[in-house]
Amino acid sequence: MWLAGAIVVDGSGRDPVEAAVQVEDGLITRVGGAPPAGADVLDCSGMTLTPGLIDAHVHLGMSSSIEASLAGRVPVAELAADMFANCARTLDAGFTTVRDTGGIDAGLAGVVASGKIPGPRILHCGPLLCQTGGHGYLAPEWEPSAVWDRHEILGLRSLSLLCDGPDEMRKNAREAFRRGAGFLKLCVTGGVVSWHDKLSDTQFSVEEIAVAVREAAARGTYVTVHAHNNAGIRNAVAAGVRCVEHGSQIDAETAALMAEHDVAHVPTLAVVRALLDDATAAGLPAEIAVRAEGVWQGQIDAIHAGREAGVRVGSGSDLIGPRQDGRGHELVLRSQVEDPMTALVSATRVNAGILGIEDETGTIEVGKHADLVGFAGNPLDDPKLFADRDRVALVIQHGRVVKDRR
Repeated sequence: MWLAGAIVVDGSGRDPVEAAVQVEDGLITRVGGAPPAGADVLDCSGMTLTPGLIDAHVHLGMSSSIEASLAGRVPVAELAADMFANCARTLDAGFTTVRDTGGIDAGLAGVVASGKIPGPRILHCGPLLCQTGGHGYLAPEWEPSAVWDRHEILGLRSLSLLCDGPDEMRKNAREAFRRGAGFLKLCVTGGVVSWHDKLSDTQFSVEEIAVAVREAAARGTYVTVHAHNNAGIRNAVAAGVRCVEHGSQIDAETAALMAEHDVAHVPTLAVVRALLDDATAAGLPAEIAVRAEGVWQGQIDAIHAGREAGVRVGSGSDLIGPRQDGRGHELVLRSQVEDPMTALVSATRVNAGILGIEDETGTIEVGKHADLVGFAGNPLDDPKLFADRDRVALVIQHGRVVKDRR
């Protein structure tokens, strides 16, 4: 199959070029040249072809109203239906790979991988690891922590495992891997969507975090951390983590420390914008927006601090609740903070490196998986196209056309 006539933006940051792309057996086998006579040609004239987009911070397990689902007021069938629909919409928006950073059971990733429902390739950590009363522990104050595991839905959703002390961290890290996790996610500071903490809180000791890092390293993988304040981030860096999610208070000193230890940063602007606009749309109390107020500018400042220090800056949306249609809005917002090309590279090549799949995807080059998106128009000229699913005219996932609205 040849894709011909498009302007190719290959994800490397190089200038766009008009080139044909050949796909065979799910792989990109040639970039440039002309299709031979009789070749199977997809006419992509007027389109911009990019690598498949990667969202490095999703929560597919939180696809329904948050408070209602935690209170048991949403039937399991509806929870599953909402997750399946979210997967399909994500792929339809041009995201061929996502990293789920807490909340799904391996069953969801498996059913998508099997082809039974449409969706992106899902890399996941299963349940995130948090301390009692920390971020990720969403039980009401009156509920004993001993019954938190009753919120799990086996085979579908597992929000978090409670870890207090190095021994519990070791046990639950191993349990997460037993359940199919590909990496570990820890919460090392308070968060915005939290019931029991403040953004200024630090959570887990360096020793506890280091236990998780050792368990991940034993399996050839890594730890990423939910973190806002610098004290928690510095604890995580000292313990050996690979990545920081959100990082809304990263300053120049912390950014330099992250760069020194090659710790990446995945900002998440889209969820903050959504919560500031209307937290109730996610099934959350309106006052959550107050907790998000300082996080918006904080993440923007952190992006600039990271760039100046040489930190790898990826891209994640972190959308939660039933309204996750605007996953590409993260790239629109990042285009405003930096520029469209930088936003695209963060959501393709850089994200692939952070996820450890840079040899497979993230750029349009020979030998990579044929994960490709064709936009009707040029998102580098009009970044709003990143969030317009109607202008995502073509999606190819591992060599298979999964959307074609040319």
